[in-house]
Amino acid sequence: MFISDTTNGQKSETTMDLPLPDPGPDKEAPPPLFCCNQCDKETVHKIAQLLNPGLAAACVDNTTGLFRGPASVAVPFRPEMVDYLTQRSETYVAETMAQRDEAADPAAEEISDDPADIVSDLMEDFASSKRNFFSRVSGWILSDNREDKVDDFVLEMERNAFWPIDRREAVAETLLRNVDFKNAFHCPMKFEAEGQLAAHRDECGFRIMECCNERCRTKFSAAHAAKHDEECPFKILPCEQRCEKSLMRREMDRHCVTVCPMKLMNCPFYQIGCQSAFPQCTLKDHCADFLNAHLSCVVQVIHRQEFSDEEIDQRVLLLQQSECRSQLSEALDVRSLTIAVRDQEAKMRKSDRGLGTVYEVD
Repeated sequence: MFISDTTNGQKSETTMDLPLPDPGPDKEAPPPLFCCNQCDKETVHKIAQLLNPGLAAACVDNTTGLFRGPASVAVPFRPEMVDYLTQRSETYVAETMAQRDEAADPAAEEISDDPADIVSDLMEDFASSKRNFFSRVSGWILSDNREDKVDDFVLEMERNAFWPIDRREAVAETLLRNVDFKNAFHCPMKFEAEGQLAAHRDECGFRIMECCNERCRTKFSAAHAAKHDEECPFKILPCEQRCEKSLMRREMDRHCVTVCPMKLMNCPFYQIGCQSAFPQCTLKDHCADFLNAHLSCVVQVIHRQEFSDEEIDQRVLLLQQSECRSQLSEALDVRSLTIAVRDQEAKMRKSDRGLGTVYEVD
């Protein structure tokens, strides 16, 4: 604003600032909040594992039918895909809520709340936007050849460490927090003091833990500690068949079906009549305890066309009463017991009486 001043007969112009409004009492800015934002490690890794195939699909579809390979566009496509996913994930919650409000059909398809499924859909949108004309008008998208080329390019990127897993997991964490509107896969807690945040992080269910089992390098969220402990292949466990040995979970099956002394086995005389099954370490005890049954089976095989059932029972009784009983009880299979029986019978033939159903031992 300008006004006139006629001091000393001279006219001049001066300026006058308008008065500023009263700001009132000073208002302090709210204190900054300290966010936890720790994420579910398993889901982060799952999303990170999807990024390479998503990028590979975009690169392959963009170069199909051209005189260049997918590697020629991988470098510029990678940051472009990250920017695309970040921007889409930031608006995903608002878009999803709007879609659900507009859906009038209660039978409409339910939208997945799994962050990995959501990110997979967003990557598919990005790949679709990069398809060239040939990819769009041909049957390429549904062909097995396309899947093979995508898989091959994923292997090439991993072999050359084009996009290391730690960098992909950093991207995956951001995407997870953006789309996890139910806070089921990351911690939404906020604190007014850094000390409160630090104390919370030590107890947060999403804090990262490492397996304590030797040779296991797995990392997981604390909430999954019990689940990992139930599945860890390196955890030392007592033998499932209750032998004295303890071994890693991943070696348990092989141990139980090969070298475990408590492995169940069929009786060596199974094929000629004994249907017993027992731990293999008790084989000697079984053969000693069931000598009568085994002798009966062997004698029937040797003399099935010579003796009646009654005569076979008498022969078995004589064999049990012979001086070679201990030798017979030590036979652990059909062949060795058959040899022992024939040897003992040869000694008994000298005292054959009558019809040969009664024998005396030499």
